[in-house]
Amino acid sequence: MDIYSACVSPAPAALAPEPGASPAPEQNRAILVRPLGLVAYQPAWDLQEQLLADTLALKTRNRAAQEAGQPLEPTPNYLLLCEHPHVYTLGKSGKPEHLLLDEAGLAQHAATFHRINRGGDITYHGPGQLVGYPIFDLDNFFTDIHRYLRLLEEVVILTLADYGVVAGRIAGLTGVWLDFAEGAPNPRKICAMGVKCSRWVTMHGFALNVNTDLSYFGHIVPCGITDKAVTSLAQELGYQVPLAEVQARLVPHIAQLFGARTTSDSAA
Repeated sequence: MDIYSACVSPAPAALAPEPGASPAPEQNRAILVRPLGLVAYQPAWDLQEQLLADTLALKTRNRAAQEAGQPLEPTPNYLLLCEHPHVYTLGKSGKPEHLLLDEAGLAQHAATFHRINRGGDITYHGPGQLVGYPIFDLDNFFTDIHRYLRLLEEVVILTLADYGVVAGRIAGLTGVWLDFAEGAPNPRKICAMGVKCSRWVTMHGFALNVNTDLSYFGHIVPCGITDKAVTSLAQELGYQVPLAEVQARLVPHIAQLFGARTTSDSAA
């Protein structure tokens, strides 16, 4: 069974592993961080699908081994970090009319379009945006997709706080926002999220606008939301921020909130 997130956020969940909780012996709390650099959308999606399929196959073998009383092999966790050339992606719950460009318009803006199997509506990825694809087996952490989404949001909130940017959540909407308090005059989204979860193994993830060309959002109805703006870290700070620096700040927050240890792998 697959579980999909949408742009609408369910009820809040806990934001961190319970204090003092010890993972079961078969849990693997290691996360392999794989920086991909600038990569086209389709190869990154194909890599996610392959890692997901490999993990699901391992879980199937483990189920058979458990029934036979044999040792189990730990399932892996990956975090792919990258940026994409200009691309628009439409989730399973999205509306095609939320893309405001036709084929000629896409070509004019050197952009591509993909219908994909995550939750949510339409969003944009492009250079200067830090995209994270966690392929986590949540059996290694906790089996709660809503808690998972809230933790991803918290990772981004803490990363932005490292730059003195105060971010948070808007009730009923997934993602990370500035001027998020109820009644604030200019709520604007800085990070979009959409995930798929199959047998508690996740794919897709988050897109944090760092030095993103925000004009590309003008060609869509972002996440189907018509009354709120988008922003970037560079726009808020008034200067460009190295993507590698943001990445280096984000990974420790992932480790902290998921109670994990991280290693890096540059292999594609």
